[in-house]
Amino acid sequence: MTTDATDRLLLDQIDWDAPEIPDGLSDAEYDDVLHRLSVASVERHFDAFADIDWDHPDFEIRHDDPRWRLPEVDPLGGSDWYQAQPLDKQIAMGLWRQSNIFKVGWQFESILIRGILQYNFSLPNQSTEYRYLMHEATEECHHIQMFQETVNRIGIDVSGMPRWIRAVSPFIPLVARRMPVIFFVGVLAGEEPIDHMQKAVLRSRREVHPVMGRVMEIHVAEEARHISFAHEFVKRHAPRLSRVQRFLVSLMYPVIMRILGDAILLPPKEFERRFDIPEGLIKELYWDSAASERFLGDTFADVRMLAEETGLMNPVSRRLWKRLRMLGRRPSRFRSEPPTAFAA
Repeated sequence: MTTDATDRLLLDQIDWDAPEIPDGLSDAEYDDVLHRLSVASVERHFDAFADIDWDHPDFEIRHDDPRWRLPEVDPLGGSDWYQAQPLDKQIAMGLWRQSNIFKVGWQFESILIRGILQYNFSLPNQSTEYRYLMHEATEECHHIQMFQETVNRIGIDVSGMPRWIRAVSPFIPLVARRMPVIFFVGVLAGEEPIDHMQKAVLRSRREVHPVMGRVMEIHVAEEARHISFAHEFVKRHAPRLSRVQRFLVSLMYPVIMRILGDAILLPPKEFERRFDIPEGLIKELYWDSAASERFLGDTFADVRMLAEETGLMNPVSRRLWKRLRMLGRRPSRFRSEPPTAFAA
């Protein structure tokens, strides 16, 4: 059977006349969630410079410090090729890669802040979304500062996101006002991979440099609120889309996840050239191997759970998740469920 014929059969499996998905939280329940998140932002927040002692001797960044080696939870760091490299090269690769991930992180968060301001611009007075999102934007500003300060102190000139994403970045925030569900799906596509990797490093109890450890602790603590909000936002607004809109979003959902996931997780070509990485190794480690499929499945397990809960998973979109190698064995049973490697 041809692919087109198969896709038509999958389309036929969608019940276009099914009842609308029930709205998740009531207005009062949704407002209560946002109020609690806002209060948490007031009571527990961090400052990029007051809460990190950048000039403490223990925080000095040296380019011969083995704590900068890539962690084994990183597909490249756990590879036989990387483990066979001389220690000084492992350290140099770790410094470059972590610096670039931090750069990508703050570039993404700058897009997020601009999108938040676009979305908030149209909100009415008394909106609980408005207050919470302004707290989130404030916290993201501190994340940008601590990420860039780490890049500055490492002292390697990295570019961060792929050039094409940097080129279109001024236009991405405009999506927030017209297509907010798609925008906040994109927010999760940027937040979940970094959060997943940082939690994996912290759970592994591997010794990391104090700067990296402190930055990750702060980021994971505050990002939990941001991810919670994005999940609740999609749960709240996705059921209110028309059936056709919901179907189109369901197809865009895994594509957005994969594009932004690659921008964050995939070492760029510049990195491959700089460190003479064998041709095809990065593709194998992050795309083609069974281990990479497990890694991607674990990384995106929470957002697959969200897709299932909000009617954004159907036979056609599930096929797309599988083609993009992100379907995994099952979605998370609850948010932030540890991946298989840490579940025991």
